[in-house]
Amino acid sequence: MVLLDIQDISISFGGITALGDVTLSVDRGTLCAIIGPNGAGKTSLLNCISGFYKPDSGTIVFEGQDISKYRPDQIAQRGVARTFQNVELFANMNVIDNMLLGRHHHFQIGFLKNAILGYRAKAETIHRQRVEEIIDFLEMEQWRKHLVGSLPYGVQKRVELGRALAQEPKILLLDEPMTGMNQEETEDIARFILDIHEELGTTIVMIEHDMNVVMDISERICVLDFGKKIAEGTPLEIQKDPEVQKAYLGENYESVLEGARRS
Repeated sequence: MVLLDIQDISISFGGITALGDVTLSVDRGTLCAIIGPNGAGKTSLLNCISGFYKPDSGTIVFEGQDISKYRPDQIAQRGVARTFQNVELFANMNVIDNMLLGRHHHFQIGFLKNAILGYRAKAETIHRQRVEEIIDFLEMEQWRKHLVGSLPYGVQKRVELGRALAQEPKILLLDEPMTGMNQEETEDIARFILDIHEELGTTIVMIEHDMNVVMDISERICVLDFGKKIAEGTPLEIQKDPEVQKAYLGENYESVLEGARRS
């Protein structure tokens, strides 16, 4: 069953086409990777899905409703969460408080409920319990009360992943979740992404440059180049696609591959 259906999305900035008639469907429960060289339009696509950019044309249908003109907060309320290339956390707040911010649209504001029924205190207990469960899931117990700014980069990326999970998303958009990480940190995040997908059943759309990770954990792969979709398929199909090889290795990719075989 299709959860996210993107049809002919285009967007330009100052005469430069970031995306040109890109079409992509993501089935519920799928782990889909978006790959391509730098400047291919990958982050622009995520920005359109999450509402940070408004496409010039095309539609983005999520659970049967066109969300292409919705505000980011409206899209988040519908169950779309994301992380960013660069860590976007509050450095002077601790891990728990940063992750509680991911629960913002689950809070219900009402003076009578807060003042008479004590609803806020009860609700906050529920939200904190959910955050603690995510902290356990991502194995961050030792850092739960640490200021985020004092944590290693790899842990900060894990906190950002946890904050997105705190939204209880129906689809999770990950923008280069492993960028800047060492091998051990990369393996940890890849394992957590798989756990989120398999144990929680969350649909994931992920931008990633680490091809080993992409080929290991993805079920479907979409390839962009200069704002156009040039291929889509399983990891094996993508590896064999000549257009993909050309995009990554250049026009003379066949001679490059032959040289690699000889060496």
